[in-house]
Amino acid sequence: MDIEYRINAPVTTDQFIDLLVRSTLGERRPVQDRQCMEGMISNSNLTVTAWEGETLVGIARSVTDFHYAYYLSDLAVCRSRQDRGIGRQLQIITQNQLGPRCKLILIAAPSANSYYEYIGFTNNPRCWVLERATRIRG
Repeated sequence: MDIEYRINAPVTTDQFIDLLVRSTLGERRPVQDRQCMEGMISNSNLTVTAWEGETLVGIARSVTDFHYAYYLSDLAVCRSRQDRGIGRQLQIITQNQLGPRCKLILIAAPSANSYYEYIGFTNNPRCWVLERATRIRG
């Protein structure tokens, strides 16, 4: 079956959770916390999705200002559809929605580092993370 790509198409919380579980990303997302998952999908301001019929098989979920920075929060493709170029196409379509100076930024799972390097990303060691339970000092 052909893959159809959609920009900002509605995605339900159940569809989003199901896709993450069927991809490797479900292991690193709070899929058991429905309220969090609902907030994640409803507050993204750019999503590009891949559909096989009415089944969601891939998503690039982002937060962006469209001009300077684009943060790819989730790139997920169901395991049975991986290695077919769907993730790459999701990123190409996403990049086409952004202004000419807008940088794509993401935090990759260690196992995905070689993939992102292969498609043209450069590694930047300056990322910092502050967990929610940690208080800012000073």
